[in-house]
Amino acid sequence: MSLYLFRFFAVLLSTCFFLGLTGCNLPEPVTLSGVNIICFGDSLTFGTGAPPGQSYPACLSEVIGQPVINAGIPGDTTARALLRLERDVLSRSPRLVLITLGGNDLKNGVDKKIAFKNLREIVAAIQGEGALVVIGGIKLLFWDRGYDEEYEQLADDTGALLVPDILGGIMGNQKLMHDTIHPNAAGYKIMADKFYQAIKTYL
Repeated sequence: MSLYLFRFFAVLLSTCFFLGLTGCNLPEPVTLSGVNIICFGDSLTFGTGAPPGQSYPACLSEVIGQPVINAGIPGDTTARALLRLERDVLSRSPRLVLITLGGNDLKNGVDKKIAFKNLREIVAAIQGEGALVVIGGIKLLFWDRGYDEEYEQLADDTGALLVPDILGGIMGNQKLMHDTIHPNAAGYKIMADKFYQAIKTYL
């Protein structure tokens, strides 16, 4: 092997090793369409349990210094969300769409196959608009019924970003909860930060 080739491969290996230590977790560059950041979901998006203006979308807007649309409706299931998807998301020039859905399906005993079929349709339609989808996974202790794994599979299959267990570290902490299901203002700030960490590279 010539000295030139030896040096070339030495530099290549060193570069790969360096990237392996520092850059493997960096997201791949993406080209996004649309202009709006939209939070789409149920009461966790709406902000039930917090005073007006202290929902997680409102907190996120403060953190990033950009408007964030709150398209949350308390009690929404994946089926009802699918029915209003065009009006509340697709028609609003979505760029980043943050989703918290599935908790009411789980609470209401909806078969997870049905719930995640609806979620797949929602994610596919949003991605079809050229927007990035970020899913906040819902995990209820002792009552999960396999939903947790389904969120992971959905993200793997669609390329959506997943924030697993969006209420992790919040639910069960009386200082962060309004009731047994909904965070208070302090809890929603933590939710907002979790979503911010997921999307900050794409802002």
